[in-house]
Amino acid sequence: MRHLILLLALGASCGIIGFSTPSNANDIYLGKHTAADLEAICTKAGGKFTQDSRSYGCGTDCHGLPGTACSVYCPTGEKCVAQVIGGRRPRHVLDALMGPKHHGG
Repeated sequence: MRHLILLLALGASCGIIGFSTPSNANDIYLGKHTAADLEAICTKAGGKFTQDSRSYGCGTDCHGLPGTACSVYCPTGEKCVAQVIGGRRPRHVLDALMGPKHHGG
């Protein structure tokens, strides 16, 4: 439920009217990160950082802009959870927020 609230808040702050979660989204459990750590990574990824008394998170469009396609949610004092699309298995928060690498041809 907290994931949904975070994603809805991120979507609303980015001006998104509708909300949908891809049916192929995966939850990936990452290590613990402080709010300051996540905020710095979020800024590097071009995302939108949010925080309240119980949790903090970041959402991006997976391509360097705020959005909800790639998100990381951290309950205070617990492991962070990344929600990513497709079959990706990111090992780090930045990888989760930046999305798959595109190789030009």
